[in-house]
Amino acid sequence: MDLTRLNESGDYRRHREQLRVAELDLIDHVERVAALRRQLPADTVVPDYELVDVTSRDHIRLSQLFSAPQRDLIVYHFMYGKAQTEPCPLCTMWIDGYNAAAPHVTQNVDFVVVAAAAPDALQAHAASRGWSNLRLLSAGESMFKYDLGSEEADGTQTEWISVFTFGDDGTVRHLYSKGAQMADDRRERGIDLLSPVWHLLDLTPNGRGDWYPALSY
Repeated sequence: MDLTRLNESGDYRRHREQLRVAELDLIDHVERVAALRRQLPADTVVPDYELVDVTSRDHIRLSQLFSAPQRDLIVYHFMYGKAQTEPCPLCTMWIDGYNAAAPHVTQNVDFVVVAAAAPDALQAHAASRGWSNLRLLSAGESMFKYDLGSEEADGTQTEWISVFTFGDDGTVRHLYSKGAQMADDRRERGIDLLSPVWHLLDLTPNGRGDWYPALSY
């Protein structure tokens, strides 16, 4: 299969075809994983945690984050607050992308960002990044982040993402959570699929190298 009209060498075309087949295999595997994720039973009822809306300062229950029946809720757990005294640069990069994607994503599901940081601190960081399309919430003294696994007893924060459904019986149910660490020997890469930055770098000969995001460049 010719992907361009360039005068490529036979060696290049052979290697490119091998890569094309591997890329198709990857697409199929990603679709199989997504199907397995959708098959997870939504049978874990969670408390109706109280959070604080960063913009209004209203106290909001988890159940109130669902804007309509049959809509799911995605929560990104931002590493900021308690033991994480400075905003995580990696999380910030992810959330920069979510701010752009949110108007599209929220056509289908509800999406919020939750941090342990106080509302004032979280609002200030959001303003510095230009986050205007996101609903931001402070977990405050809630057990939300601890119970979901994105906070340790000593206040250590972890990057994390969770999905919830709202049952017909009025209960919030946990469907799925994961972070960057997927195994004891795999600290990184667990939620790379949630950011295009890594995948754009992976297209290049130098790949990611040892680059790591920062709050400013």
